[in-house]
Amino acid sequence: MSQVKRIVIAAVCAAIGIVLPMAFHSIPNAGSVWLPMHIPVMICGLVAGPAAGAATGLLAPVLSSLLTGMPAMPVLPPMACELVVYGLVSGALSQRVRTGSTSRDLYVSLVSAMVAGRVVRGVLSALIFSAGSYSLEAWLMTSFATCLTGIVLQLVVVVPIVVSLERAGLVPPRNPEE
Repeated sequence: MSQVKRIVIAAVCAAIGIVLPMAFHSIPNAGSVWLPMHIPVMICGLVAGPAAGAATGLLAPVLSSLLTGMPAMPVLPPMACELVVYGLVSGALSQRVRTGSTSRDLYVSLVSAMVAGRVVRGVLSALIFSAGSYSLEAWLMTSFATCLTGIVLQLVVVVPIVVSLERAGLVPPRNPEE
């Protein structure tokens, strides 16, 4: 894939990462439940690689915060780092994991990125909010319990979208023999 195509995919995904959450934020707490900004970042990493995924992971929350005020400042740094890790890890693993099945490759990359990003966000939140009462319980609640719906949504939509983009010829196939 050309560098120009990677940049265009990253820009489109960053724009979706700004617009999509705006629809969800019209419902109280829907952003933290459905995690709409995470989806285009993960798609970008899986499709365009680690650099484009990481750039999208940084641009989407920072630009969204500047344009819409969401995510708010205390949440922005750990969330931006979480999304950078999502894009970076999903992109890096999608280039290296080869199980013989495109869907399996994508799910391994996606789930690994989801875990790595949540761990990074937890560590950063603990450092930022260390003067407060941030705990393992708080991390488990914010990273898994509150957003379980969003996690399921990511597992249900990200891989089929990437596979559809490959089948439509919009991005190069991961396993051309399939």
